[in-house]
Amino acid sequence: MKAVVLQNISPIENKPLVMIDLPMPVPDDKQILVKVSVCGACHTDLDLIEGRLMPTKLPVVLGHQIVGTVADRGKTVTKFNKGDRVGITWLYSACGKCNFCRAGAENLCDSAKWTGKDADGGYAEYMVVSEDFAYSLPGRFSDSQAAPLLCAGVIGYRAVRLAEITDGQIIGLFGFGASAHIVIQIIKYKFPRSSVFVFTRSAEHRRLAKTLGADWAGSATDTPPCKINKAIDFTPVGRTIPDALAVLDKGGRLVINAIRKETPVPQFDYAKHLWLEREIKSVANVTRADAEQFLPLAAQIPIVPQVQQFELDRANEVLISLKQAKIRAAAVLRICD
Repeated sequence: MKAVVLQNISPIENKPLVMIDLPMPVPDDKQILVKVSVCGACHTDLDLIEGRLMPTKLPVVLGHQIVGTVADRGKTVTKFNKGDRVGITWLYSACGKCNFCRAGAENLCDSAKWTGKDADGGYAEYMVVSEDFAYSLPGRFSDSQAAPLLCAGVIGYRAVRLAEITDGQIIGLFGFGASAHIVIQIIKYKFPRSSVFVFTRSAEHRRLAKTLGADWAGSATDTPPCKINKAIDFTPVGRTIPDALAVLDKGGRLVINAIRKETPVPQFDYAKHLWLEREIKSVANVTRADAEQFLPLAAQIPIVPQVQQFELDRANEVLISLKQAKIRAAAVLRICD
């Protein structure tokens, strides 16, 4: 099968992803073999390529926003049949036994494995995964539309949950890429009396935010019309944290939706930025429950993912554009017809 693999850690500008032939994976008793239709490209892929997040094996097939069909299945699989359409997220597996797993926090499991990091992902024609970590997809979404729902959407949904928004509060979104453009649709549906302010350096992203219902859009250093109650930070830079805290009202909460920050968080003033019961909370990965709850909600709203589709052999080029904030919303690589 054809696959695009990362062989060495390198700046994406060096185009380190290479197309090679790999043996077809064989599912074990509890696994399904998935023929991959499309796979989303993600900032986490950039973190793995450039070494901010280290893969546990090299070479590795990246990709964790995977849509495909079941081509084969292990002998004890009961959840899916051949031909079923499935989605696969960042969470590849968890132990199911530790305190975190038993509490429904498998995203914090020490033994968890991550798709495209610890196990080969979706930048390939086929992959295998346990039936317990694959999901049925609502029929209203095309394959390309469904792909960003499996990372940008699911992690965005988790960030909204952790923000503990109440209807009528003013919400600030910092950065407006693949995840934020889905989150604004969730907020507008679940909290119709809330205003959404979008902070982004990209004029194109500000225009997109307005078309999706943003009540105000500016850069991270602009002064919004008023203080915000909840903020979600989607950016890869540390500078955003004090910028967000500076416009957060008393008792507000900042949720940071990022695995890594590419630049350090600068020193900030405690009294000015954090005092008066402001909070900072990080988002760590996703759980199966996040996907199981979000995907039907996405169809109900319905979410309208903004997608740009590319051929698999353009993976390096796409990720360079993603790094440079030149992708309008969500980038999807087409693998198989």
